[in-house]
Amino acid sequence: MTENQMPALEDSCGSSANLSVRIDALFAPWAKADSPGAVVAVRRDGREIHRGYYGLAHLPHTIPLSGHSVIRIGSQTKQFTVLLAMILETEGKLSFQDDVRRHLPWLPEFPRTITLQHLAANVSGLRDYFEIMALVGQSPLSPTPVTLQLRMLREHAAVNFPAGDDLSYSNTGFLLLQQVIEQVSGRSYNELLHDRITGPLGMRDTRMMKHDDEILPNLADHHTKGPDGTWRRAFWSGYEANGDGAIVSTLDDMLIWLTNLNDPKVGAAELARMAQSGAMVNGRPSPYGLGLDMSTYRGYRSIGHGGTMAGAKSEGVRFPDLGLDIIIVANTDDIAPFLMARRIVDAVLGLPPGPPHSTAASARFAAATGLYRDETTDDVFAIALKNGVPVLSGDEIEEVEPGVFERLLQRNVGSLRLIPRPDGDIDGDWFGRKRRYRRLDDVAPAVPANAAGRYGDPTLALEAEIVLEADAARLRIHSSFAQLEAVLRPVAPGLLLVQPISEAKVPEPEPPTWRWVVRVLPESILINGGRIMGLRLPRLH
Repeated sequence: MTENQMPALEDSCGSSANLSVRIDALFAPWAKADSPGAVVAVRRDGREIHRGYYGLAHLPHTIPLSGHSVIRIGSQTKQFTVLLAMILETEGKLSFQDDVRRHLPWLPEFPRTITLQHLAANVSGLRDYFEIMALVGQSPLSPTPVTLQLRMLREHAAVNFPAGDDLSYSNTGFLLLQQVIEQVSGRSYNELLHDRITGPLGMRDTRMMKHDDEILPNLADHHTKGPDGTWRRAFWSGYEANGDGAIVSTLDDMLIWLTNLNDPKVGAAELARMAQSGAMVNGRPSPYGLGLDMSTYRGYRSIGHGGTMAGAKSEGVRFPDLGLDIIIVANTDDIAPFLMARRIVDAVLGLPPGPPHSTAASARFAAATGLYRDETTDDVFAIALKNGVPVLSGDEIEEVEPGVFERLLQRNVGSLRLIPRPDGDIDGDWFGRKRRYRRLDDVAPAVPANAAGRYGDPTLALEAEIVLEADAARLRIHSSFAQLEAVLRPVAPGLLLVQPISEAKVPEPEPPTWRWVVRVLPESILINGGRIMGLRLPRLH
């Protein structure tokens, strides 16, 4: 889209005042005297057209949020980590083509060389260490220093896929990049961040905060809702945050950062590389760059990143075709900034909220609610209606062509396209790799009796046990440092949904919720789901 084709703000929604009314309405549920909330800024062509502070930074003292409130930005940290690594590359201290084991020789040998480029582009194949923690029952509330995180990776030699073969969002890559950065520079992440990026740009309140018990000026409390619906402070008190999500910042500082992304004063050449596809997957460009995510919404390109961390969420995104910049930083985890940013785009364009769907398409999806499974990958998703609009495992779906849909992913990155079939199945396309999702029967079979037993792989330092009880089936996974207890729900012959007991809900919702999928094979089990693919545990005799 050319500049002359850009929709005019005044033409699309009348005035900046009307735009602010629509944005205020989006955040009205949190604009209360007893609620945490979010800080929001919207710019068009460099001019700020909306700024809003919704809710409180500190509930006990009714201190409102402001442009100076310091809040975790979660995975938006990744763009800073990649830029620091690139600056060190320019200085000759590393190369993005380096084997990561050149710098971190304690890592296990992998099926294929993993480079720093693979780490930054989310194509390393390394399993997400957060997902490994969850799978073995290690809570972020438990003591989890970086030494334990690295030990997990040293003990987990298997990968989701050989490096470069596929795309899977992995915090592990950015944890390792931080280790490399600090090793080759001989300095701490915070020192480098200040010297190379935040200091020169004047981002005074942006830094790494490793632990939730740190005290910083203007630091807002972070919040979640308890089982009774009341607000509680959110802590990942035992978890040591790092280069994948440790940075705290403010609305004012993140606006400075967006200015630098649009008109770089720091890292111009590096930022240009970061905003290009970071890898080819099956001959197609990946929508993830290097620490930045590229996608489209309503046909308009977006470049940015979101983040989630310990009772906080954020989104920083640019829509260059619209000249639009959006920053949302929330001190509660019950706001969805990714979707809110797209609702702001709807408001700017003067369109009804929500991704476009034809009437026929909406009706087809509405009639197709239920669970679906790709038998090749064991990828399972649920189609449900939310406020009368079809969603796919909680994510919105956008009709990008007549009868062709894309999943608007909030937690992962990718380009899964879906095409409903007349026979009730759904065709999928993942980087040109064809998938066929078949609807699962409403009446599930029993858990197969031969599933009971112990499974394990010494190369992964992991052992599992399936226990069949009179009224339930359970999965226990043991590692060298933690244990998971989960319930199993059969949904197809030999296919079980896994839900940690700590996350199980009573009564169980429909569609059900789950973290992973277990397929029972004659002499092994195969675990898939989230950011873990093809984890095979042979039966122990």
